[in-house]
Amino acid sequence: MHRNAPRNAPRRSKTVRNTLACAAVALPVLLVAGCSSDSDQGKESDSPSASASKKPTVAPAKFKKLPDACKSLGKDAVKDVVPGTDDKSGKKVGSGDADDSNSCLWSGLDKYDYRQLTLSFKRFDSDPAIGSGAKRAADHAKQQVDEKAADKSNRDLKEFKVSGVGDEASAVAYETKKEDTKGKTSEYRAERLVTRVANVVVTVDYEGAGFEDAKKPDADEVKKKAEKAAKEAVKQIK
Repeated sequence: MHRNAPRNAPRRSKTVRNTLACAAVALPVLLVAGCSSDSDQGKESDSPSASASKKPTVAPAKFKKLPDACKSLGKDAVKDVVPGTDDKSGKKVGSGDADDSNSCLWSGLDKYDYRQLTLSFKRFDSDPAIGSGAKRAADHAKQQVDEKAADKSNRDLKEFKVSGVGDEASAVAYETKKEDTKGKTSEYRAERLVTRVANVVVTVDYEGAGFEDAKKPDADEVKKKAEKAAKEAVKQIK
């Protein structure tokens, strides 16, 4: 004989009913909180960090233009530094944008005493990728001095700091030999003086020789004339 199921199932206790009700409410809250957390993390990962968004900056270059090297020395200064020169206005060397770099050459023969002066200006702009104009100029100034010091044809090299000329200055004094158009070799005494003024580099190459068995200039004369030319040039940087 088939038995019928009990008409009434046993009632759940009040504690069980409360637990199920709380679970039903808590489940949607957890799902919403979980979605919100994932979304926020995605936004944070997509946005660049504060440090990555900052671009490197450098101080702006102080000088935007250069003086004309051929006009940087007065006629009296040229006469003193390069006695016997036929052209006190000098001869322009090179081409291109004169506000980036320009050079001038003077030469003169006073009886048997030969003197030659080359004066150069070079300007550097600031660039976040490679440094400020002043730093780039300082690097170039060092290279100019090292270039002469590394030349094996130069003898009796002496490197030294120079005070009172620009922001910082160095020089290298040396002796060398040169052959003229007739194949005769002469002894030269020379100096390269390099000074920096902010983002501008001034390079002075000064040399002298004595022809027809005349003596070459002494070291003090060469040093004095090179410094005079450099000081005159620095005054023109504005």
